[in-house]
Amino acid sequence: MVRGQPGSQAFRPTPKDQDLLSFDDGSLITAEAAWKRHTGPRGLASIGVMGLTVDECAGEFLLVIADGVPDPEHVSVSFVGKTTGQRKAISKRLRDFAVTRGWQAGPAEEEA
Repeated sequence: MVRGQPGSQAFRPTPKDQDLLSFDDGSLITAEAAWKRHTGPRGLASIGVMGLTVDECAGEFLLVIADGVPDPEHVSVSFVGKTTGQRKAISKRLRDFAVTRGWQAGPAEEEA
């Protein structure tokens, strides 16, 4: 994080992610509920939730897949076929969209 904002690497999949970036569908679960589920029962670390729209992903030629795994609200954003350079450029633009929208839930939201 730089000045309270995530780096672009938070918006691109790592090799273990099999080219898929993990999100929850905000029309099916609130950001607060998703964050609490992630940090509560699962005990995973998170400084907060930011959001993207399907249109923002589509504008970057990324397919959004409503896969429902591991939760009914889960979606994956596919980076399949993107080069390393494309991934870096796309992730910067996705980060910028999310930062413009601001924190949606979590402790970082309270600081904003």
